[in-house]
Amino acid sequence: MMLSPLNRERWHRFKKNRRGFWSLWLFLALFLLTLFAELLANDVPLLVKYDTDWYFPVVRNYSELEFGGDFDVAADYRDPYIAELIQSNGWMLWPPVRFDFQTINYDLPTPAPSPPSAENWLGTDDQGRDVLARLVYGFRISVVFGLILTLATSVVGIAAGALQGFYGGKVDLIGQRLLEVWSSVPTLFVLIIIASLVPPSFWILLVILLLFGWMALVGVVRAEFLRARNLEYVLAARAMGVSDRAIIFRHLLPNAMVATITFIPFLLVGGVTSLTALDFLGFGLPPGSASLGEMVGQGKNNLHAPWIGISVFMVLAIMLTLLVFVGEGVRDAVDPNRTR
Repeated sequence: MMLSPLNRERWHRFKKNRRGFWSLWLFLALFLLTLFAELLANDVPLLVKYDTDWYFPVVRNYSELEFGGDFDVAADYRDPYIAELIQSNGWMLWPPVRFDFQTINYDLPTPAPSPPSAENWLGTDDQGRDVLARLVYGFRISVVFGLILTLATSVVGIAAGALQGFYGGKVDLIGQRLLEVWSSVPTLFVLIIIASLVPPSFWILLVILLLFGWMALVGVVRAEFLRARNLEYVLAARAMGVSDRAIIFRHLLPNAMVATITFIPFLLVGGVTSLTALDFLGFGLPPGSASLGEMVGQGKNNLHAPWIGISVFMVLAIMLTLLVFVGEGVRDAVDPNRTR
């Protein structure tokens, strides 16, 4: 896909911002790694060679009868008996971290939370679960949640702002009054009420935050449409009989997106921090989920185990810092006041 000369210039300016440019690639590398979290941290082997057969436990469950066991149940590859049966006639390829976010290590040398060791590189939490595995899965679910929330809020907010700014008059007046009323509704209280009625889940949280998060972009898009709706090229398009839909999508929206796109990395930051805060307060993902906010709470409740708090703090700090640097780079790249 060929970029226009203006967009090539913007990309060139973004590349010249070394901090934002390398932050983008580092963030994408971390996100792509965590997308394959099951290959990095899992309590089953990636590959098993037994006799002449090949097995892939990471994508399919196998009975221990397949490996000479005694019962028709899912094989527990961490069981010394099953492991010895497999090793006697083959081998197993394990991921770097032999735990997933729910696996409890029952062979800890000290009571949980256990400090970092050769088996648990960043230690365990107060339930004996591996901290590194929970960080990997927690990073993925936080970024995916933030990306979906950012995309959904952008679509709704841009649509609402475009309609208000393009049509103006009563549409704009009624929209602004509804916006003022809706923005005054306390989001946390709504979450508390809903959490008392139904167990919160990934999608329920997403819908609730979408209901209150779409207003962030309305003001920016509305202002751009109000400014441009009476410019000469728009009036000329109207006089030529161009439809309102074509004017909005072909002429006005691309100009409005210049101001809007600078907010998107910061909206992603807001989505990640919102999920983390809700998990920390106990109104987020279901118990047992890979949650960075729940780990922050564990760090607060287990000050004698500093490896928990330090680990999750470093992950959140690195993630949010990279996103902020990317946002600053995008803002400078699309700023119309910047010169070559």
